[in-house]
Amino acid sequence: MTLTLDGHRVLIGIGGSVAAFKACQVVTDLRREGAEVKVAMTEAATRFVTPTLLRALSGNRVVSSIWDDDPAEVGHGMSHLNLASWCEVQVVVAASADLIARLALGLAGDPVTATAMACRAPLLVAPAMESAMWEHPATQGHVATLTARGGRIIGPVFGRLASGHESTGRMAEPDAIVAVVRELLVAGA
Repeated sequence: MTLTLDGHRVLIGIGGSVAAFKACQVVTDLRREGAEVKVAMTEAATRFVTPTLLRALSGNRVVSSIWDDDPAEVGHGMSHLNLASWCEVQVVVAASADLIARLALGLAGDPVTATAMACRAPLLVAPAMESAMWEHPATQGHVATLTARGGRIIGPVFGRLASGHESTGRMAEPDAIVAVVRELLVAGA
């Protein structure tokens, strides 16, 4: 039986939102469909989920610092460049207002943003933040910038937020994110 995403290469970038725990399910679901998955994390993301856990789930080394150097890498040893040239799609989950701003502004001080700057693969972003932050004109402007550059925003959706309030700002569910990846890589192929 051929798996839906068999042989496809997906990079998961994880931001520092409480929703970072959902990245674990995104990685698991992508692997179940046969995708090879690698993970890059912001420092803030490591406060919610650990590189060790994501390494176990992805089956690959996790890049959590721009200064990470993998002794097994041949050549320049810059992990973000290797990830950027390796992936077919980059999916940023638990994207906070801060991470969205840094992506839109082209800042590259962490593994997620540095990889995005060096990558020519499609960018999918799943925001996760309080509704006031999501609705703020600055965030909406950064989202518009990413969209104008060809990025695709998945969510956010209405639901319970970390504050306990119910509003728009909740990260899309992992199955919805995986469905967009599948649509891009399989249906779009």
